Amino acid sequence: MAGGMFTSSGQMQPYSASKANVGGSMFMMSDDNVVTKQIEETHSPDGREVDIRPLLQIVEDILRHSTPAATIGSVVPAHGEIAEEKTPQAGLVTNIPETLSATIDRVACEIACRCMGGTDVHGTTLMVLHLLTNYGWDAKLVLSMAAFALNYGEFWLLAQIYTSNSLAKSMAILKKLPAIMEHSGMLKPRFDSLSNLIAVMLALTKCLVEFKELPSMYISQDLPALVTFKSSLPTAVYWTIRAILVCASQITSLTSLGHEYVTAETWDLSTLTHKINSIHQRLKELLATCYQLIEERRDIEAYELLRKLFAMSHIDNMKVLRALIYAKDDLQPLFDGSTKKRVNIEVLRRKNVLLLISGLDISQDELSILEQIYNESRQHASRFESQYEVVWIPIVDHSVTWTDPMQQHFEDLQTNMPWYTVHHPSMVEKAVIRFVKDVWQFRNKPILVVLDPQARVVSPNALHMMWIWGSSAFPFTSMKEEALWRDETWRLELLVNGIDPTIINWIREGKYIFLYGGDNMGWIRNFTTAARAMAQEARIPLEMVYMGRSGKKEQVRRVAEAVAAEKLSSSWQEPAMIWFFWTRLESMLFSKIQQGKADEHDIVTQEIKKLLSFDKAGGWAVLASGSTVLINGQHGTILGTVVEYDLWKEQVPVVGFNAAITDHHRKLHGAAMPCCRFEFPSIAGRIPEIMKCPECVRLMEKYVTFLCCHDEPALGALYSTN
Repeated sequence: MAGGMFTSSGQMQPYSASKANVGGSMFMMSDDNVVTKQIEETHSPDGREVDIRPLLQIVEDILRHSTPAATIGSVVPAHGEIAEEKTPQAGLVTNIPETLSATIDRVACEIACRCMGGTDVHGTTLMVLHLLTNYGWDAKLVLSMAAFALNYGEFWLLAQIYTSNSLAKSMAILKKLPAIMEHSGMLKPRFDSLSNLIAVMLALTKCLVEFKELPSMYISQDLPALVTFKSSLPTAVYWTIRAILVCASQITSLTSLGHEYVTAETWDLSTLTHKINSIHQRLKELLATCYQLIEERRDIEAYELLRKLFAMSHIDNMKVLRALIYAKDDLQPLFDGSTKKRVNIEVLRRKNVLLLISGLDISQDELSILEQIYNESRQHASRFESQYEVVWIPIVDHSVTWTDPMQQHFEDLQTNMPWYTVHHPSMVEKAVIRFVKDVWQFRNKPILVVLDPQARVVSPNALHMMWIWGSSAFPFTSMKEEALWRDETWRLELLVNGIDPTIINWIREGKYIFLYGGDNMGWIRNFTTAARAMAQEARIPLEMVYMGRSGKKEQVRRVAEAVAAEKLSSSWQEPAMIWFFWTRLESMLFSKIQQGKADEHDIVTQEIKKLLSFDKAGGWAVLASGSTVLINGQHGTILGTVVEYDLWKEQVPVVGFNAAITDHHRKLHGAAMPCCRFEFPSIAGRIPEIMKCPECVRLMEKYVTFLCCHDEPALGALYSTN
């Protein structure tokens, strides 16, 4: 008898016509509202809670192994290999509650019987929904997928083992599997369409389960995305169960009628795939909105927790450090730079912790000097004082895609650091990044926050005192910083200590020393020539050193080479020395600001302000006699002072050289009254709200300036001749 399918009237019809009835009729519903009402009438949950995640994992595992690609044309494993696979896969449950198992069996039987009967797919879908009336929408779908996986998995299991297992071979013959596999090439388009549809069905099911698992404490029930998602659940479940029936009918027709009767086009499967995928994409977007809101509220919660933790008293530093570095216990969050191994956060318990906070753009100059100070301080510290550690916390924007070059750069930095580092920037949560920016004023430029053994902040940024005093600033607290400033005066050692030992020797020898900078070669030639002539006539021992200027590295390098080549004076050829000189000067000002001492009554602050301002104006010079600074002047007034030696040399025998040159410079400076300016990069952190001019002591105006990050060759050309 010719193969076919029985209709509800009991008459035979070819499979293709029946298939069109099953699949094609799904898009011929006259009234969507009526259908929606029918779906909702099947839903009468009794409040039972079902843990469907383990069941979903089993379904996913079955469908992953039940693929045509894994069976057709593959080498079937030997019988012994099949028999050895007795243990369940990792993470899968080994037992399903009896009530769920019975429900799955019942639904599976109904699906198999209805597919054989050729009944209307819409009515069968409603029947399945009625069977699952007491369950939630997510449970309905997972149970239906489990029922489908039971039959679908059995089919492909037989297909995989029938050639090597006698029992499976006999069953396969009854299900026409040998003939089906023999014509697998002809059936490949149908199998591919099935696989695609099953994939989107599974994706939609997982989406619904994720929605069910959303933590309710972070999202309100009236959230628009949540309301829309909930209203879409009945339709999503209905169409997925409907797709299950269509997929089941495909397999049933193969095993009952044979491959030769499967002649219908794959239009219905691909259209269903598109339908389910469209629903899934829409729900996935809504779910993403919910996740985003949850993440934002969790970040707010974590941020507020950090603020509370730092306001509380603690017996040790563990709570605070866990909140800052890594709150979970599933990983060793630190990388030990000395052993190159990962360690637990416990290594920091009850120690002074210096948190080095920076982006991945921290410079090699900064790291080199930090490492030198770190090693010196640990070598010279006593046994009690050595109970401190440095931890690098890398700050990276989470919205930026992490790339292989970024990973390599991070690993290079991490490997070269002798202290502890956070294992990976992704472990530093958004709430921590917000906290260090809001509370500790981190603006991409490195800071060093010091915590005592009870996690109290004893310095909001110890980097400034490290640059100024090196290891002498240990233990790097604000109290130590204040004490160091009390003992400090405006002297030449303050400017060059720890940078150039030659200048320190000149100071000890009581020589006159000109430190000068700028990038105008014309001014440099005129100034050095006039200064040398003045010293020769005045018969004073004079040394001069070119110190460059802040920024403009390439331009300064060219000027330093020209100064050395023309033998105008000594010059710093090492870029790191020039960088450190200006970094220390800026650190002095920031340290004073941090200490609240950046006012017109503090001599050191005023002189530092002047020097930084003169540098921005294009040129400067500092004259010292031994340790004593005599002049801190702008390029114009300092050049005028040395050029006009004949005008004031008669005062030298009367008041002495020091008083004479100082008095003449003061007159020129007073007449010129140069303008002062300061540039604080937005990444600098704690920028003062107001600042008084070190010259006229009036409040300075604040401007916003945009500067390019690299040297300007054209600007250098303006000052390259004369």
